[in-house]
Amino acid sequence: MPTERIGPPLLAGERETLRAFLDFHRATLAMKTDGLSDEELRSRSMPPSTLTLLGLVRHMAEVERVWFRRVINGEELPLVWSDEGDYQAAYDASGSTRSEAFGAWQTEVEHARRIEQAAESLDVTGHQARWDADVSLRLVMLHMIHEYARHNGHADFLREGIDGTVGA
Repeated sequence: MPTERIGPPLLAGERETLRAFLDFHRATLAMKTDGLSDEELRSRSMPPSTLTLLGLVRHMAEVERVWFRRVINGEELPLVWSDEGDYQAAYDASGSTRSEAFGAWQTEVEHARRIEQAAESLDVTGHQARWDADVSLRLVMLHMIHEYARHNGHADFLREGIDGTVGA
């Protein structure tokens, strides 16, 4: 079943707009993987890069977890794919499957949505240990949109290299 992607509203408040753009980019990543086998999802971009669509999905699960659960919600939990805190481990999807990667990603997206919706305002803050700085939920949502937009560009090229599919 193809992924449904809803465009952001043209007229809305700040929070609704940020939420809609983030969900739009989440759906875009999922769309880039529609109809592909596990083997195709593990197809590497080009040497020497090991970047794959499945690796991007795993990476975005990690990013969702860190920014929403660890930073905003203050949860003390390890990364999804590395107990040692190695952020690069998520990119290695050589032994991964769609089910495993998407299961983790969807779980983290659901947590992120609950955390964002429960927050009193975009001014809620959390501590980003890697930056040793406090950050607002507003910054986190903007950063997430940036992360997805950047990696969706990678996904465009990866998908085109797999089967020639291009576009939105």
